[in-house]
Amino acid sequence: MTDSAPARIPLAAVIGHPIAHSRSPRLHGYWLRKHGLPGHYIPLDIAPEALDRIVRTLPEMGFVGANVTIPHKEAICEIADTVTERAKLVGAANTLVFHEDGTIEADNTDGYGFIANLQHCVPDWRGDTGAAVVLGAGGAARAVLAALLDAGVPEVRLTNRTRDRAERLADLFGSRVRVVDWDQAGNALGEARLVVNTTSLGMVGHPELSVPLNGIGPGTVVNDLVYAPLETRLLRVAADRGATVVDGLGMLLHQAVPGFERWFGVRPEVDDETRDAVLR
Repeated sequence: MTDSAPARIPLAAVIGHPIAHSRSPRLHGYWLRKHGLPGHYIPLDIAPEALDRIVRTLPEMGFVGANVTIPHKEAICEIADTVTERAKLVGAANTLVFHEDGTIEADNTDGYGFIANLQHCVPDWRGDTGAAVVLGAGGAARAVLAALLDAGVPEVRLTNRTRDRAERLADLFGSRVRVVDWDQAGNALGEARLVVNTTSLGMVGHPELSVPLNGIGPGTVVNDLVYAPLETRLLRVAADRGATVVDGLGMLLHQAVPGFERWFGVRPEVDDETRDAVLR
């Protein structure tokens, strides 16, 4: 009589290029330790030309899933065997699940993370209370737009440095999305209940966001998806003008919850200790 083979230790990863800057290994490592779970979460720097080949080998190596970040979030949808409806709508995926039969499922939890963070930081926030302004028209903006419209926001004023890109998104999401020229973005802030920066402006190593912020006031919630630095100029000025501010780290934390639960079988909580663990 022989002993049965020990169960494989589940592995998960974050895939990007570059990836050394990612805080996701700190986050998932903290949750694994907190819940006493077997498993490892590692960064994988994969060049675009190697993405298909390497991702398809991960299930055989014991990986149960992965997060996906720049520049692979759109390309991964072409590699996956199945793509969820929300990932199709956004046109990008940030979460992969590797099933026991070796098939790869692609999902997008960015919109979930965005809304969950808003509700965590501003418990009385409701989508149907007024217009929102979204700065930027990239992949993050697509996830934010889908989430805002699903939450009942009556009008989203979308503005981007390249108007054509914003117009393509407006065509995709329908009549509740109105495109505003970038040089008129400051005027669009007036009476908006929510302002979301999805651009890289204000991030370390990037130019500052130059949009006039006079339209922001005490009735506005301002969410900057940038989290390096944690307090951007946008958030600092908005706070000085009496607005409620929400930093970008929370979205990173909340979007990770569904993937961790599917990979390791426990739904983690986002709390102050989680933030501290990631920021250390």
